[in-house]
Amino acid sequence: MAKKLVILGAGESGIGTALLAKQKGYDVFVSDASAIKPIYQKELEDSAIPFESGSHSVERILAADEVMKSPGIPEKNELVKQIRAKGIPVVSEIEFGFRYKGESKIAAITGSNGKTTTTSLLYHICKLAEQDVAMVGNIGFSFARQIAVAPKALYIIEVSSYQLDDINYFKPDIAILLNITEDHLDRYDYKFENYIKSKLRIIENQTANDYFIYCIDDEVIVKQLELLTIHTNPLPFSMKQEVKKGGYIKNDQMMIKIQEERVTMSIYDFALKGKHNAYNTMAASIAATTLGIRKEKIREAVSNFHNLEHRMEFVATVRGVDFINDSKATNVNSTWYALESMQKPTVLILGGVDKGNDYELLADLVKEKVKAIVCMGTDNKKIIEFFKDKVATIIEADSAKKAVNASFKLAEKGDVVIMSPACASFDLFKNYEDRGRQFKESVKEL
Repeated sequence: MAKKLVILGAGESGIGTALLAKQKGYDVFVSDASAIKPIYQKELEDSAIPFESGSHSVERILAADEVMKSPGIPEKNELVKQIRAKGIPVVSEIEFGFRYKGESKIAAITGSNGKTTTTSLLYHICKLAEQDVAMVGNIGFSFARQIAVAPKALYIIEVSSYQLDDINYFKPDIAILLNITEDHLDRYDYKFENYIKSKLRIIENQTANDYFIYCIDDEVIVKQLELLTIHTNPLPFSMKQEVKKGGYIKNDQMMIKIQEERVTMSIYDFALKGKHNAYNTMAASIAATTLGIRKEKIREAVSNFHNLEHRMEFVATVRGVDFINDSKATNVNSTWYALESMQKPTVLILGGVDKGNDYELLADLVKEKVKAIVCMGTDNKKIIEFFKDKVATIIEADSAKKAVNASFKLAEKGDVVIMSPACASFDLFKNYEDRGRQFKESVKEL
């Protein structure tokens, strides 16, 4: 008899898993408490996969042999508690996909900030080197869908802590851990150590044949590694010290060293500017070197890479005022990185759904660089309360258009307006992409 797999949540990871599971002969049922998007419904119908939208058939779900839980569903969800109580195994989409990857290699990237940029840069290097590669995970297709629809020899996966929470055997050949800062604490009982442990699960199944690329300048990572026994090949990267193996920047030169391989490059040739992007570039370059990609290709790719939509994306200059879309900054640390790279007087658009944010981290940079804050959210009390004595002007706006218009009035020629919200977008927008697009449209209407 076919194994019964229930998939909770019909987003990209849920649908990807359903398609792969059906292909592999499972008895699949998809259940989503919310309305399933029409495009996904059609895919399920076309593949003759039974599903329910807008409710859960608890009895049917609890009869499963295994459950794939979408990353957006928290452990405190009542149905998840019932599934756990019954002892039904729960896996994540990357765990399920891993079973069917065959001989393919995996490079998995995680971290609180910089994941998307590093994943995209590594993919760009691999494409330029003509590798048989796909970029999956939190960008584009889910890992499981890619395996079902168009398997590749190499998968570059952007991995969140939520996806790592439900792994058993998932093992990347190359694991990249960029940094760990406080984020998503609402999912981890507001305990930072739970979130840290979740991130480090990326290396728990690695062996002596694998690589672990990590930032040795990140104190949280270094402290945690002292408590762990590592079975993989560590390749640290740093801007503060030279490392024997891995990568570092000294005198404005990046040096990558792995066995006999050496890659050197001036940081002035990096397409991505700013300190945080120097870290991202090092991580991607080390990973590319372990994949055997020639240094000429790495240099070429690193120097001609284009930045991502919604991440420090330059939109336009209107009457001498620069507008930057950093809608992907959904936590305080991302906004810190954005402000740290600002060279001009700044009007900051901030706010949305607060995930337990501690704005203390932004205090000094706001005092130093920000002339006004425009709060764009339905509840701005916390932001106003914290920043009222740190910045001359704070005003509120309940749409992207109002926020852009208000910022433009507050800015002078030579200033920059940046939307770097430090919060999730779900109060006023569908998601951070929707927020970013509305921001850009409003700028173009000025």
